[in-house]
Amino acid sequence: MRQTFDDTVERDFGPRHAPLIRQAMTAQGLDGFIVPHEDEHQNEYLPEANDRLAWATGFSGSAGAAVILREEAAIFVDGRYAIQVRDQVDPNVYEIRDLIEGGPPAYLREKSRAGWTIGYDPRLHSPEALARLDEAVRGAGAKLAPVSPNPLDEAWGRARPPQPKAPVVPHPLAYAGEDSAAKRARLGRDLASAGAEVAVLTAPASIAWLFNIRGGDVRRTPLPLGQSLLRADGTATLFLDPDKVTADLPAWLGNEVALASPDDLAPALAALKGVKVLADPALTSAWYVETLERAGASVIRGADPTTLPRACKNAVEIEGSRRAHARDGAALSRFLHWLATEGQVNPPDELEAVTRLEAFRDATGALKDLSFDTIAGAMGNGAICHYRPTRRLNTRAQPGSLLLVDSGGQYLDGTTDVTRTVAIGEPSREMCERFTLVLKGHLALSRVRFPAGTTGSALDALARLPLWSAGLDYDHGTGHGVGSYLGVHEGPHRIAKIPNLVPLQPGMIVSNEPGFYKAGEYGIRIENLQFVTEPAPIPGGERPMMGFEALTLAPIDRRLIVADMLSPEEREQLDAYHARVLEVVGPQVEPSVQAWLEEVCAPIA
Repeated sequence: MRQTFDDTVERDFGPRHAPLIRQAMTAQGLDGFIVPHEDEHQNEYLPEANDRLAWATGFSGSAGAAVILREEAAIFVDGRYAIQVRDQVDPNVYEIRDLIEGGPPAYLREKSRAGWTIGYDPRLHSPEALARLDEAVRGAGAKLAPVSPNPLDEAWGRARPPQPKAPVVPHPLAYAGEDSAAKRARLGRDLASAGAEVAVLTAPASIAWLFNIRGGDVRRTPLPLGQSLLRADGTATLFLDPDKVTADLPAWLGNEVALASPDDLAPALAALKGVKVLADPALTSAWYVETLERAGASVIRGADPTTLPRACKNAVEIEGSRRAHARDGAALSRFLHWLATEGQVNPPDELEAVTRLEAFRDATGALKDLSFDTIAGAMGNGAICHYRPTRRLNTRAQPGSLLLVDSGGQYLDGTTDVTRTVAIGEPSREMCERFTLVLKGHLALSRVRFPAGTTGSALDALARLPLWSAGLDYDHGTGHGVGSYLGVHEGPHRIAKIPNLVPLQPGMIVSNEPGFYKAGEYGIRIENLQFVTEPAPIPGGERPMMGFEALTLAPIDRRLIVADMLSPEEREQLDAYHARVLEVVGPQVEPSVQAWLEEVCAPIA
């Protein structure tokens, strides 16, 4: 099985390494060192060798940071990880602080002293993040200093795992839908239009998409670690560890793509004197920008040219996602059937639920990996948005409670992400009413029609309005982009209160996941993935309108639905969705599950 429940037990990670880091800091004349979660590629999920924050602190979440000073230290996480960080990190070594409210800049402004030198590794920070840190440190009379090698890596030393060397393999055109040469030519023209001659690409998802390749260097995401220089004429240099280059890769890449070693990257950047080079300040680490500027290149700060085209899936990718979700829906329906039968008699604990669900996905024979660590929250744990069960936190569901399960799979033809909230035993009236409010918001967002130029932030309130009307809300975003056999979190679009300037466009896949969380008691979330449809006329209208088509196919627990709270339109919409679930998923499952599906997908009375 791929799932691991408690990495801190299995790996030599944790707060006891802080003294070793301080020794290395002292040897380099540093008064502090900043430890981001991100690695050299600004990854969300990391290979073990690059999981510096986890090694230093024990915290294994996908977002956070730490600052280690001479005699004190702090770790910063957001509200998703409030419970996990206390389970994994010793508060006697690291003060636990909020990542969003102030974060490392506020801490450095408060704790730094005049004359201090705070070290950072320029390969681990984007220029945007570094600018905020520099302003904070200078405000305290201290200074930031780039260091190489950084003291954490020095302290880790020989115990540090080797860099991953998973084979880099072609991602066939049957899944990609457009060959790399066409993508490179198209993006090359965009570069020329932006006045750039070369683009530096360091995000593994960008490289995987552009060259139609996949790898296995990053946990939960089929990414190859590497870098690339894309030129305006469509040619490129791809920097990969030679040990990862499979025999058929050079022919797959073609004559317009030169393969080089990562050791050749610095000289290649230094050779760009006088060249106009595009670099994304949010995705490309400061080291690249500084190296280019020292070489005399003219750095143009702009968006990674692959980001938007990668987000707008082509017809082949959309059809692949449909297949992946149909397959995944059958696995999830088997799991939900198990919860509705055996799980009601002998309620499972969280780890049992996680293991069972992965077994159903694994039985498809097509699962490559999970798309993220499964979130299974029973009782009050369901109210923690990104709760991750461990052996120490594992909780058994009880009659009269809710079990929230957020999970997904990686398949060659698509990436899935789905949340279902299930009643164990008889739910309370309050649970059902609030579940129905969440459902109403979910339905509103799935049926909306909107004109070109509409951003996700303009639609966010639709999912919240039923909750707002009852004086309720949730603190996370409503929707994030999802890749095509790539990352489960993908920009540049999103649906959230926070303003977003990127309009929704046809082919974009986005989640629809409103929720409600009652601290200490239960959590509710309903999540489907859906894609933006092509503009189409509405009878009597003047402008063509886009909309959403659901990809996720799995029943919604009708025991939690207060039917009288739904309008006729909402009932019709829910019935149509369940009819589609039965039509697509029913033929894939065994008779007992199909009979159950017929019952739970029947029209709402």
